Amino acid sequence: MRDVLQTEELVIPSDVTVTIKSRLITVTGPRGTLTKNVRHVNMDIRLIKGSKDQVSLAVWQGGRKHVACLRTIKSLINNMITGVTKGFLYKMRAVYAHFPINCIIQDDGKTVEIRNFLGEKAVRHVSMLDGVVISESKAQKDELILEGNDIDNVSQSAASIQGICRVRNKDIRKFLDGIYVSEKGTIEVAE
Repeated sequence: MRDVLQTEELVIPSDVTVTIKSRLITVTGPRGTLTKNVRHVNMDIRLIKGSKDQVSLAVWQGGRKHVACLRTIKSLINNMITGVTKGFLYKMRAVYAHFPINCIIQDDGKTVEIRNFLGEKAVRHVSMLDGVVISESKAQKDELILEGNDIDNVSQSAASIQGICRVRNKDIRKFLDGIYVSEKGTIEVAE
């Protein structure tokens, strides 16, 4: 059954500026600016100015899957706000049984080179997406830290590293080697 109108509201923090023009959402905060194009979703997105600025999302005559897009776009804007205020941080650990995996960071944290995976001579290169910086952890051995403002780019860069270190043609229950995400969070931890 179609609902006549479904709405969602999202309160914007005071240190963040949101501009919406023809479903092109731009969020600016202390850490930078993020832009997302959501023109593919048919919904009303309005900015309500007042004592507390709000983003109002509305779907008219929407079916079940169309109404589900409301929460998706709301979460997307919320992640953008978190990104420009706190930033996103993913920690990855290199796991190996016999052959130690060497991770070499190049181009000031823009690419990572993975050597000696399962003792192979092949060198794997992974380039980070826009705005993502990779570094080695000072506190933990064999740990990589990915930082950035856009959660999509940070998580996709982590997935690219994990995906390039997949074990092929072996029993993956026994060969657990690889580089896996161990922790997700924000760069600036809330007290």
